[in-house]
Amino acid sequence: MRERFIGLMSGTSADGVDAVIAKFDHGRFVAVEASLHLPHPNTLRQQLISLGRDAQAAIKLSALAALDIAVADQFAAITRALLAHAGLQAADIRAIGSHGQTIFHDPKGSANSLQIGDPNRIAALTGIPVVADFRRMDIALAGEGAPLVPAFHQAVFASEKPTAVVNIGGIANITLLGGSTTTPTIGFDCGPGNALMDEWASLHLKQAYDAHGHFAAQGRVLPDLLKAWLSEPYFGAPAPKSTGRGQFNLDWAAALAQGGLAQHAAADVQATLCELTATTIVAVVPSDTTVILICGGGAYNDYLMHRIAALAAGPAVQATAALGLPPECVEAAAFAWLARQRVHGLPGNLPTVTGAKRSALLGGIYG
Repeated sequence: MRERFIGLMSGTSADGVDAVIAKFDHGRFVAVEASLHLPHPNTLRQQLISLGRDAQAAIKLSALAALDIAVADQFAAITRALLAHAGLQAADIRAIGSHGQTIFHDPKGSANSLQIGDPNRIAALTGIPVVADFRRMDIALAGEGAPLVPAFHQAVFASEKPTAVVNIGGIANITLLGGSTTTPTIGFDCGPGNALMDEWASLHLKQAYDAHGHFAAQGRVLPDLLKAWLSEPYFGAPAPKSTGRGQFNLDWAAALAQGGLAQHAAADVQATLCELTATTIVAVVPSDTTVILICGGGAYNDYLMHRIAALAAGPAVQATAALGLPPECVEAAAFAWLARQRVHGLPGNLPTVTGAKRSALLGGIYG
């Protein structure tokens, strides 16, 4: 049976919504048929970033409700635009998998993770059933609720060779595929991906990100600063584990820098932030890994890709585009896949990744 599902993803960077139409044939992911990106208006983005980086932030319930609607409207708008782009109708799509926008993630403390972007509204505005709220069942089963994409990575990228799949969004997460059907898939959040670099670039370049890593490439790595950041206990904590902007932000970076960050040249700080991301990724790649596949926005940071390859010193480092799946489409495609799993009554989580007590159906169906 051939089916189409839409996947919608807005990650830690909160820069906008990635949308894909994913084609499946008898349950097997075939390809991304069409994709689009819709940037968030700057005001909305800043509101989302502020909420995501401060778990203690005070917000009126009316303001939170307005954000819930605003995000849903963005998701619905890109869905309609994507259908028009692909020349398809709502009836051609089995369901939408909507990640929503994470504004709170605390699986071990409050045992909760909150994504906004009302799926009822998305369903009403698009005429397509929506699968959403993927994380909280896993958390209810004592899991981290994240990362969820390793199950998709396993379905699409597994081979006979030990492979690491690294998604570098705002936060970097890794999936370790052992190359054998008897080797369990492992995955977890490595630490900051683009989030810290984006914040610093926004502050000093007045741009949302450091295009191709040109700013970082102009600087030099500051060893003492890098060492201070690497002392963060999260990096040495065992998996399963997950994190977010609430932990890794410029306040965190400045607190660990003796004398603060302003004493250093801005480009040097950017280079060191880039080195932090590369170092914390490579540190968790097993020695027998033959290839490191990179997806997410970080795949387009040439300097970061160069540093990962240099530090890995062995495995081939390449973007997922080499296997036919554009880096910017992988996470959205994963939520299309997760939507299909839910619609067909199949589990979506990997307990070896999240630490949940068992595999489970993830998400609810709306509309």
